[in-house]
Amino acid sequence: MYSTVHSTAELSGLRRDHTLQALRGIATIELAKGLVVLGAALVIIFWVHRDPWDFADSLLRLLHISPDGHFAQRFLDWADTLTDAKLWAIAGAGLAYSVLRFLEAYGLWYARAWAEWIALISGSLYLPYEIYKLAHRQNWFHIVVLTVNLAIVVYMAYLLKTGKGIHHISPANNWIEPGPGR
Repeated sequence: MYSTVHSTAELSGLRRDHTLQALRGIATIELAKGLVVLGAALVIIFWVHRDPWDFADSLLRLLHISPDGHFAQRFLDWADTLTDAKLWAIAGAGLAYSVLRFLEAYGLWYARAWAEWIALISGSLYLPYEIYKLAHRQNWFHIVVLTVNLAIVVYMAYLLKTGKGIHHISPANNWIEPGPGR
């Protein structure tokens, strides 16, 4: 008869693989968020010294949204108030956000403790807003965003509270060797 008894080292290796896979999945999400915002920031920089109203109008037409609608008109009015200084400020905030997401993605990919803290804190900061949006406009998008973010926050809290993150395990248990920043 076959026995499924595993040694402690084997179980540690399985837990390590699962934890690293989860962290790398979250890192991929953070990288994607950073790339999207970086792309948006670059588009905004491209439109400095140009008419933002023209860009907003082109965007509405690209998305096949009538510029005569109420919200489209409000969007065009808002675009008309943008100055070069405001565009630079928005682009700068987007670039800073992207850098934070890229750092978090790097740290999570390589299982750094500081990245788990960044993921926990930044994810927690979004929760009140996501709950508010879901309470006022229930749709699948808001449900998915809240669920994914809540899962990430709970998982990071679990890793940090229980000490089951990769950085907490000694190399004697066949875990990743500690490197700089651990």
